[in-house]
Amino acid sequence: MAQAQTARRHGVNVFEEGKPMWQILLVFLIPLVLSNVVQSASQTMASIWIGRLISTQALGAVSAVFPIVFLLFSFVFGVSSGSSVLIGQAFGAHDIHKAKKIAGTVLGAALYLGIIVAILGTLGSPFMLGWLRTPADIIGQSDAYARVLFLTMPIFFVYFVYATILRGSGDSTTPFYALIISALLAIAITPLFIVGWLGLPKLGVVSAAVAAAVANLSALTWLLFHLKRSDHPLKFDRETLGDMLIDWKILAAVVRIGVPTGLQVMMVSLAELALVSFVNRFGSSATAAYGAVNQVVSYVQFPAISIGIAASIFGAQCIGARRVDKLGSVIRSAVGLNWIVGGITIVLCYLFAWNILGWFITDQHTLRIAHGLLMITLWSYAVFGNSAVLSGLMRGSGTVLVPTAIGIFAIWGVEVPSAYLLMHRVGLNGVWMGYPIAYCTGLVLQFCYYELVWKKSARLRPLLE
Repeated sequence: MAQAQTARRHGVNVFEEGKPMWQILLVFLIPLVLSNVVQSASQTMASIWIGRLISTQALGAVSAVFPIVFLLFSFVFGVSSGSSVLIGQAFGAHDIHKAKKIAGTVLGAALYLGIIVAILGTLGSPFMLGWLRTPADIIGQSDAYARVLFLTMPIFFVYFVYATILRGSGDSTTPFYALIISALLAIAITPLFIVGWLGLPKLGVVSAAVAAAVANLSALTWLLFHLKRSDHPLKFDRETLGDMLIDWKILAAVVRIGVPTGLQVMMVSLAELALVSFVNRFGSSATAAYGAVNQVVSYVQFPAISIGIAASIFGAQCIGARRVDKLGSVIRSAVGLNWIVGGITIVLCYLFAWNILGWFITDQHTLRIAHGLLMITLWSYAVFGNSAVLSGLMRGSGTVLVPTAIGIFAIWGVEVPSAYLLMHRVGLNGVWMGYPIAYCTGLVLQFCYYELVWKKSARLRPLLE
């Protein structure tokens, strides 16, 4: 009883409050979407500072490290998504002790992994950059940037995983506040280190990495203080510290759920590289148009991705609470919010497409190409959002392999081949058509598996019984 009251006091158990499910989802969703926007804006500003205050060559040096960083991020994102499912189920069951044990295990794993990455990454940075064929004129700067970045991985891993764990408990507001602190500090500190203002050392290309470390450490410190002060169920205390020795049963369950998700993120990135190679065949204007549209689409995708995460967490809480009867309400509410929130975003982008693209492109020929791309693909991100809801809900039950396989097949079995074939038939527009074809195929396959298989055979019980 005491554990249940603690959970309700912090708003982490959402199925006994008498509110409609769509309203509970929306309250959770808004900080999550804004977190994605703030994170993207922070990364954009870091690139602007480096490009403007140092040089385009320095920006290239930072960009050369991106593939390595993305692989690490994909893995950590996948593992942490697995922890959010287990945390959600534990909170649904009002089992605060189990939730803290899961949190301790995952935080310990994040810290140990971060230390390993820091050591191996620092020592192996020149080899990795050479393997990526980093141009000789920037490899020195890239190596310096990568070494600092690797050394800060323990901080980043622990901070990122802690934020994900909190979202699994139903708390998306606290991680959002922490991210605001991190983003504002990173934006403010980066130029100070670049220029050497206020007596700070002039660090050049590594300024962004150092600023990110300071920002993440500050956000993590605030996070720990806030959780302690508010007596949050997942505050860091002696119990959490003891659990960081790792429960291997819990870690195995986290990895089983999380690694396929991380793999899917990586496969999506690799598919984008393939599609860029198709676009590049049509000249630099097409490539520039592709880059500009990606900037716009990234913001259109945020609601869809966030709603999928919310469906996963709330589905997990329903299963933990043994309220399987609520899963239908989660799906209906999530799909409805996807059409409303995502739909409004898409309609606004359609109405103001020329103006929005004009922020990035001035050449009229390139602008027309980019506008054509948006007209072909924009609507399909609403379809993508519905697919994310279905796969997210199934992941919340621990069913990961098939939804992940469907997602990978939609990209590599449908999108890339369709774009390649249509490119030779209808030209550049054929590449753009690959996106809606893949998203529609993915939704049909996810829906068929959900209706015909998952609903009839899924083990809708907590994974760590």
